Amino acid sequence: MNAMDMKTVLGLLIPFVGTAAGSACVFFMRKNLSQGVQRALTGFAGGVMTAASVWSLLIPAMEQAEGMGKWAFMPAAAGFWAGVLFLLLLDRVIPHLHMFAEKAEGPKTRLARTSMMVLAVTLHNIPEGMAVGVVYAGLLSGSAEITAGGALALALGIAIQNFPEGAIISMPLCAEGKSKGKAFADGVLSGIVEPVGALLTIVAASAVVPAMPYLLSFAAGAMIYVVAEELIPEMSTGEHSNVGVLMFSLGFTVMMALDVALG
Repeated sequence: MNAMDMKTVLGLLIPFVGTAAGSACVFFMRKNLSQGVQRALTGFAGGVMTAASVWSLLIPAMEQAEGMGKWAFMPAAAGFWAGVLFLLLLDRVIPHLHMFAEKAEGPKTRLARTSMMVLAVTLHNIPEGMAVGVVYAGLLSGSAEITAGGALALALGIAIQNFPEGAIISMPLCAEGKSKGKAFADGVLSGIVEPVGALLTIVAASAVVPAMPYLLSFAAGAMIYVVAEELIPEMSTGEHSNVGVLMFSLGFTVMMALDVALG
């Protein structure tokens, strides 16, 4: 395996490591996370995903289509809406339970509450994996708009916001009666979809390199759907929702800084 291949593999695994490390908090923290802390961490994750969608995905998509002149936004717009509709479809066909929610979404099922919580996190990890995969696919294809630093920035940004997500899924599961080992395993399992999704995206993108602007914006649309449909409502629920907004802004700033500094 050459150096570029190894860098790509490591890049795909970085977000998963973030989820696994966060899930491991269940072994070291005795108490469950308070709602205030969970809202703050959710806001941070939303900010990272929003900034990544703009700087790492939509802007490169439009730059790659600059040959279309005034219509350079079209591939980005079309791919963005395709990503939104794809996540809308998954949201309707996969039973899942969001944080702080009493009623599950999707089709009726007899799955346990804890299982549906894991599915909710897994659902929004799908676009994150796709985002990392399509950026590394662009790097491997030699796209001038995507640099090794930019791809690493996206992987690190997703990993940073995956750390609190791992804790948010494993610790409540433990609080609801699961053993620490099983809660950790469920948290890790929710994140395994990211490297798998990223690898599949690379394979697909390598076969359709001209469609790269659409794929980049598709991942952006899918991530923005998750932010608007799930993360923003969760960070704003209850009292002191301004904490979620401030953490959203911090997450946005961190991801923006990473992309500019490393890109």
